[in-house]
Amino acid sequence: MNGVRAVKLVKGAWKLLVGVKDALVLAAMLLFFWVLYGLLSSTPNPAGGKDGALFIAFEGSIVEQPAEANPLETLLRQTPVGREYRLDDVVHAIETAASDDDIKTVVLDLGGFTGAGQVALQRVGDALDKVRAANKPVLAYAMGYYDDSYLLAAHASEVWLDPMGAILIAGPGGSRPYFKGLVDRLKINVKVYRVGRFKSFVEPFILTGQSPEARAADQVLVDALWSAWLDDVRAARPKAQVAGYAADPQGAASRSTTLAAASLAAGLVDRLGDRVQFGRRIAQLAGADPAGEAGPFSYSTLGQYLAANPRRQGGAAIGIVTIAGEIVDGEAAPGTAGGQTIVRLIEEGLVKKNLKALVLRIDSPGGSALASERIRKAAMQAKAKGLPVVVSMGNVAASGGYWVAMGADRIYAEPATVTGSIGVFGVFPTFERTLAEYGVTTDGVRTTPLSGQPDLIGGTSPEADALIQAGVEDIYSRFLALVSTSRKIPMARVEEIAQGRVWDGGAARQLGLVDAFGSLDDAVAEAARRAGLDPAAVRRIDLRKPPGFFAGLMPAEVRASGETDLFTRLVRRQQAALVASARDARAILAGPAIQARCLHCPPGPLRQPGRPPFELLQTEVISWLN
Repeated sequence: MNGVRAVKLVKGAWKLLVGVKDALVLAAMLLFFWVLYGLLSSTPNPAGGKDGALFIAFEGSIVEQPAEANPLETLLRQTPVGREYRLDDVVHAIETAASDDDIKTVVLDLGGFTGAGQVALQRVGDALDKVRAANKPVLAYAMGYYDDSYLLAAHASEVWLDPMGAILIAGPGGSRPYFKGLVDRLKINVKVYRVGRFKSFVEPFILTGQSPEARAADQVLVDALWSAWLDDVRAARPKAQVAGYAADPQGAASRSTTLAAASLAAGLVDRLGDRVQFGRRIAQLAGADPAGEAGPFSYSTLGQYLAANPRRQGGAAIGIVTIAGEIVDGEAAPGTAGGQTIVRLIEEGLVKKNLKALVLRIDSPGGSALASERIRKAAMQAKAKGLPVVVSMGNVAASGGYWVAMGADRIYAEPATVTGSIGVFGVFPTFERTLAEYGVTTDGVRTTPLSGQPDLIGGTSPEADALIQAGVEDIYSRFLALVSTSRKIPMARVEEIAQGRVWDGGAARQLGLVDAFGSLDDAVAEAARRAGLDPAAVRRIDLRKPPGFFAGLMPAEVRASGETDLFTRLVRRQQAALVASARDARAILAGPAIQARCLHCPPGPLRQPGRPPFELLQTEVISWLN
């Protein structure tokens, strides 16, 4: 019998080894074909572009810093991958096209555009205005437009809409989930430690709806953002009756035969036509090319044009560090601001790049207070070496994002920038009531009042609660002191405008939280002047983490699933917002005990483009349960 068992054991081991071998062979084959595909298609070919049109077919979102896609997941998935376009690349290409005699027109295909922050959209709009100022037409086309895509299209000289399409303008605002009822039903004890009347990130765990303070602050913020959106559209397209259309979309629709005709009657679009008609129009302006993949016209894609028109290489170096996404402790891939990663990039830039000034580009709602402070101190090291440090705020620079800005000589923001949120909080869930329902209790011995604290199973002690609250108050006091010293605002005044409240850029400028309105270009120019340099003669050096080997093989331009009807896209946006809320909740519970994070800042793009929102939501739920 022992011999039989030994034979079975050997056979089982052999089958296991064969299975492992087959899996390794399959993985190697997949890797080979992936590398081959990447080498053949990843690098844009400058010679592949043509004179005529700069044709930008957005198949994703515009962000400050694209996240790295998972190549293995991308290879094995059935769903297409959406892109993230670097804002600086898009602006550089469009502004270069404005003065390029070979480019006759700039064309935006917004059929697959999934959005961007309001500041980013306005920055691209400004670049499109430069093209029009150079007497070059700008054309935009989509099956349907919503807030983000229409803000870009409004800057076009010709806005096209498919006859079966529509324009739906919703404006900022909406609802978010509150978990108090679920927390009570599960008998979870959520311990909250906070400072500031408006620091409402924790409210979803302790309330069933918004507090009066949070509601009032949110309403002021969304009203300011909505006003800035309307002002931008009116300035770019004076004939568009956009405010009336948005206020009464049903009435506008009832006065026309179709939704597309209603958009045309309200002056929101110039022409109704399908893609074939749109392509013919581009050919009239840019020249014909019957073999063109995007249409019968001559064009260069965004990737081709960027490859053929890189930024200037000569001149004194201005280092640019992008702090985008959640600020977390330790290392992090692009799209998330890892404190250790950012600090190392700054330190290496100071040592190896011969920098003359440093610009921090911030687009973050905050996160870890510790990581934020480490990044600020790294910026202070640059100042200690005599380098000017200038901050450029993007869509959001709040809580920990604003903390980082306290290391700057000057801060630039935009009217639609969301900033402030000067406050600190801590959240710690315990499960003693939940486990008691199943007969689980705790007991033990102590040597001090803090032995075993904070206790996830048995609950926190009064001494631990008092200590954590004291830690929150201490960090909040440090935050106030940093703002008072850096911004030269009396402490009493800082306490008034802090309290965790979120401000738009216009209000922040009036309050002294920022110095001036301006773009990243303005911040670079200011840094150059402070360094005694001619802004026109400097070169930018992006201090960024180099992409991994596999990320470098990702195709430069990947077509996503293409157009769908506007209503489906809007539903997907709301699904994505639900995923973002679930992620926010998990980030609170799984993140640092003490955080400087903004809940009421506009959400950024979903960082896993191409995955269906409900699939992402399922992943979040599983993560919660685990």
